Amino acid sequence: MSQKTIVGASALAGAVAMAISGATFLGSTQGAAAATEKCYGVAMAGKNDCAAGPGTTCAGTSTVDYQGNAWKTVDAGTCATMSLEGGRMGSLEPLDRDLPA
Repeated sequence: MSQKTIVGASALAGAVAMAISGATFLGSTQGAAAATEKCYGVAMAGKNDCAAGPGTTCAGTSTVDYQGNAWKTVDAGTCATMSLEGGRMGSLEPLDRDLPA
């Protein structure tokens, strides 16, 4: 086998390995994204993820602890069971409680 053939075969094998590992990585990130949910009313002031409702613009802009229209990403299946200070619970839908004045 010539030197060019060996180098060509090695390059091809490397490219195939990278393509396979890239597909595996993509699959694992999609699984991670599917394993979370938006949970309203659980973020501390300034600690929300994007879209905190009227009066705010994006991540970190909530002004009230447990602001009902501000959400935080949590593990899937945990939002509705979260118990918070003052008897509050997390919600998969925006809440009308603890809104800024």
